[in-house]
Amino acid sequence: MSINSFDSRGTLQVGENSYEIFRLSAVPGTEKLPYALKVLAENLLRTEDGANITEDHINALANWDPSADPSIEIQFTPARVLMQDFTGVPCVVDLATMREAITALGGDPNKVNPLSPAEMVIDHSVILDVFGRADAFERNVELEYERNGERYQFLRWGQGAFDDFKVVPPGTGIVHQVNIEYLARSIMVRNGQAYPDTCVGTDSHTTMENGLGVLGWGVGGIEAEAAMLGQPVSMLIPRVVGFKLTGEIKPGVTATDVVLTVTDMLRQHGVVGKFVEFYGKGVAEVPLANRATLGNMSPEFGSTCAIFPIDSETINYLRLTGRDDDQLALVEAYAKEQGMWHDPDHEPAYSEYLELDLGTVVPSIAGPKRPQDRILLSESKVAFRKDIHNYVEEQHPAAHTQLDEAVEESFPASDPAALSFADDGAVKVQSAANGAEGRPSKPIKIVSEERGEFVLDHGAVAVAGITSCTNTSNPSVMIGAGLLARNAVEKGLTSKPWVKTNMAPGSQVVTDYYEKAGLWPYLEKLGFYLGGYGCTTCIGNTGPLPEEISKAVNDNDLTVTAVLSGNRNFEGRISPDVKMNYLASPPLVIAYALAGTMDFDFETQPLGQDTDGNDVFLKDIWPSAQEIDDTIKTAISQDMFRKSYADVFAGDERWRGLSTPEGDTFAWDEKSTYVRKAPYFDGMTPEPAPVEDIKGARVLALLGDSVTTDHISPAGPIKPGTPAAQYLDANGVARKDYNSLGSRRGNHEVMIRGTFANIRLQNQLLDGVSGGYTRDFTQEGGPQSFIYDASVNYKKAGIPLVVLGGKEYGSGSSRDWAAKGTVLLGVKAVITESFERIHRSNLIGMGVVPLQFPEGESAKTLGLDGTEVFDIEGITALNEGVTPKTLKVTATKENGDKVVFDAVVRIDTPGEADYYRNGGILQYVLRNMIKS
Repeated sequence: MSINSFDSRGTLQVGENSYEIFRLSAVPGTEKLPYALKVLAENLLRTEDGANITEDHINALANWDPSADPSIEIQFTPARVLMQDFTGVPCVVDLATMREAITALGGDPNKVNPLSPAEMVIDHSVILDVFGRADAFERNVELEYERNGERYQFLRWGQGAFDDFKVVPPGTGIVHQVNIEYLARSIMVRNGQAYPDTCVGTDSHTTMENGLGVLGWGVGGIEAEAAMLGQPVSMLIPRVVGFKLTGEIKPGVTATDVVLTVTDMLRQHGVVGKFVEFYGKGVAEVPLANRATLGNMSPEFGSTCAIFPIDSETINYLRLTGRDDDQLALVEAYAKEQGMWHDPDHEPAYSEYLELDLGTVVPSIAGPKRPQDRILLSESKVAFRKDIHNYVEEQHPAAHTQLDEAVEESFPASDPAALSFADDGAVKVQSAANGAEGRPSKPIKIVSEERGEFVLDHGAVAVAGITSCTNTSNPSVMIGAGLLARNAVEKGLTSKPWVKTNMAPGSQVVTDYYEKAGLWPYLEKLGFYLGGYGCTTCIGNTGPLPEEISKAVNDNDLTVTAVLSGNRNFEGRISPDVKMNYLASPPLVIAYALAGTMDFDFETQPLGQDTDGNDVFLKDIWPSAQEIDDTIKTAISQDMFRKSYADVFAGDERWRGLSTPEGDTFAWDEKSTYVRKAPYFDGMTPEPAPVEDIKGARVLALLGDSVTTDHISPAGPIKPGTPAAQYLDANGVARKDYNSLGSRRGNHEVMIRGTFANIRLQNQLLDGVSGGYTRDFTQEGGPQSFIYDASVNYKKAGIPLVVLGGKEYGSGSSRDWAAKGTVLLGVKAVITESFERIHRSNLIGMGVVPLQFPEGESAKTLGLDGTEVFDIEGITALNEGVTPKTLKVTATKENGDKVVFDAVVRIDTPGEADYYRNGGILQYVLRNMIKS
């Protein structure tokens, strides 16, 4: 209960319903705040307790200075928590383990329950093993249950054992799409109170809900568990970037193009740790699905959130998706009462301003390895040719080389091109006009029983995936893709035989409107059969490439590409066989499946010939904006949403048929390779031990810039021979049943062995070696070793570990295992040039101290090569309740020389200091439970 210092508690009457609310009008100054800060202000009013949340905090928010750097800590209490199964399973494992730990320390296990609604959508486990055929969906779901039965039984137990925990079963949809179409409330009602729906999630793209006016963002699984257990999220009042939208998008331009443009703009501007809020007259022109797509990409430009205020478009979307009339009335009445209804003529005070005329957006893709690397579609071929040289070792002799016909086409006679031959005979072409370099060519002839005879070369599109919450939630681009497929088929075009075509909608509603619009037969004719309702290609669940293609790629070191309608394209993420990954709208995914190569110019090169032998270009089959709108109006209805979500938690016969354990505590199976009791509370005492300095530490990994949580966290397939595979082998798991690392997140033994094991990781302790390797300095000469094996030896020797990194360390998905794996390997500190927000927070949540090199310095400028022994002093000040600003780091080289510097301590709030003192956030929560 709020102590209500501002006398803001009142009643809101909506029709026949009455709700308790906390009026912002009682606090002078809140009327000028941006929408997102109004939501935070209401949150503080409602949860004011005089201790953690005080009158001073509320006044600080009301008197927010837009120009100030963040310095004032507040405690934000989310209304609910959203999980997907990869990141969610460890949360439930930890809750189950906490029940046992609290019992061992003399507490009540039933105290361990979500205190806020927690909802999980199982969407990360389906792998597209089967594609391009009518039984693909059924077969992939069967395989999913075969592989994940243990996990699913555990989750069904959790659904019964914990209060306020619901699970959306497999085969339903993608978490963020299910959230905006069904779970999100916009305005929440609980215990008679009405208040803004706020939601943190265990996946960074939780920000998709920002399109519905729901304030929320991705947090680590660790923070999410604490939020479920009633702990507020500690944060600094942020800077808010106002992003003004004007104009309308042009025909032929998609929501994906807008998103890639905004991502590019905001990355260049710099919005890490800031809120982004869209405003202006152009907001009304942005359909809700497009707003959700923009919100979804918030992690890609680095902001905490990217939010749209509530307006009539919000109400229209809530109505379309089947929310009841009482909810619609409440959302509108509450937003208007609290000054949260969007007024296009009112410009709140913002910290920084940007503006985009939607009419200036042009078709784009992004790649080959980061979402912010935007490429104009018209320049995609030239960009590909520049980038391909970073992926092909041209000095090595090639088995087959020839002058690519496409190179000749690209350089007409009017552009004198200098031809030169590399030592291996490969042809290189330098354009005098634009400087674009011809790509190296290495055509490999393949004869396949199933796919016929064809030639595979560098740049071939090996994967074309319509996938991911970002775009499959957006009818305009999904209908656009279906209409493009129809037009292509009617012209006689086909997908190239080497393309793995993946179709994974974000909810069953997409299937329904494709059916109603009569588009499935055309998509299927091009190979885009329904493969599953899940993230699939976007998170690396692409499944294996056809055997003959995979073999050709690996035997000949071909650099093939993937094109996907996702939000992430980091190295090694999409498929172990694919080096270059491009983000594109769903219609462009189809277009690239028809083209079959990234070395393609849609403006000048035909996709093929029609039945009369005429060239067919992309512009000839691209559907008009009017046709897309007309199809949406006739093919999508409220009834589709109501039918799809009528019994969403019940699941199919497979789900209902799972045998489910009972009891308040889980009966752990020691033989399980999927779910094991977590080790975080082993040997835990009622009071934390004093914090100690770090002495005699060795470097486990020396890493460069832009190391993502994909590089750190275990994800993707389990490669034979690696420590994770060795563990499974030792436990009697057949190679065909390895499954993915993500699916085994509930087993810490597998996950430790997969941490820092990404095949593209470049540990600079080694020279030119990729993958999960390091040097083991417990052995003479520091020989090459698996990172996990070395960590075991360091642990036996009692040697702590550190990791050194560059800029933007830990960017990417909010993966708790990137932090959990780090601490379980024995890492005590991570020293980098800069951190992304969520991973820094997660490291503290697991008891690892995040440190930054002094401004302008790096491992390189300080002359550190990773062979040094590190001593880190000064952290013991935390025992006295003081968070030091810097720590003294002494790195001693093998010859005795010392490098000494003051590392900046990135424990940013008093709450984070409490977590670190306790050895982690879960230990802090558990000790508080016992005390209370």
